[in-house]
Amino acid sequence: MPDMRESDVSVAKPIVIMGIFVVDLAFETGRLPAWGETVLGSAFRLGPGGKGSNQAIGAARLGGRVSFISRVGKDTFGEMGLRMYEAEGVNTEFVIVDGERATGAAAILIEAGKGENAIVVTPGAASALRTEDVDRARGRIAESAVFMTQLELPVAVVEHGLRVARECGVATVLNPAPACALEDAVFELCDYVTPNENEAAMLTGLPVASMEDAERAATALLGRGAKNVVVTLGARGALVKTAEITEHVAAYDAGPVVDTTGAGDAFNAGLAVGLSEGMDLVRAVRFGCAVAGISVTRPGTAPSMPQRDEVERLMGK
Repeated sequence: MPDMRESDVSVAKPIVIMGIFVVDLAFETGRLPAWGETVLGSAFRLGPGGKGSNQAIGAARLGGRVSFISRVGKDTFGEMGLRMYEAEGVNTEFVIVDGERATGAAAILIEAGKGENAIVVTPGAASALRTEDVDRARGRIAESAVFMTQLELPVAVVEHGLRVARECGVATVLNPAPACALEDAVFELCDYVTPNENEAAMLTGLPVASMEDAERAATALLGRGAKNVVVTLGARGALVKTAEITEHVAAYDAGPVVDTTGAGDAFNAGLAVGLSEGMDLVRAVRFGCAVAGISVTRPGTAPSMPQRDEVERLMGK
């Protein structure tokens, strides 16, 4: 069980997550096709997705008080998202229904037997999120413990959101996915940056194949202005790097891997909840690893997010 001396659910402050909602169209196949090739799939499912949305659902299931900032279309997909947030207890005061743009979608190819994936995402209505939309949520951000965002939104909006949170004295988390070129000014607004191996390599230009590589990449990101860096390493867990510590946190084995698609979102949801409850960084990363460890044993992204009691049981083993 998590040590309640290090976290206190009863006094946890709210969490604000800014990102996109899309509908995931997932195709399972024996092998991924090459360009120009058609392969037969073995399964198909349609469900909610988008990194920010997945993280919001994940954090809410863990007991976080979550508000989501985004845009959805005035269409069937958008209605799916709004119904889900109501059922999961996510505050949608700052989710704008856009009557001009359709809700986005993601095509996910999953390699059967391995759970590995390749994804193409079109943000749709969420790509029209504006800095004014963020400003409307300033009061909610100011009363929160954590502000988290990703790179599925326009970088200017991401930077503005981080700046607003920083001005409000709120801890900022950037999950830099999908990775793209960023100015140092963006990293300087980040209390926590959480790339996976591929994203860390793209952001730094350094190979990230070994634990030593991950440490070098994390050091480079600290040098660009991030206060704390957590490189997620899949089945190897995560590397925590700050000015004071370097620590490897092992992954949790919760059973056979079915689908890794939502693992990063599950980890970030756990990290945000841990930080909101006052856990120190290493403890919050450990909590996030447990959340991710359960999520990969289930298909889907948002649907794979575990409940708090499941995570506590896994950590108590």
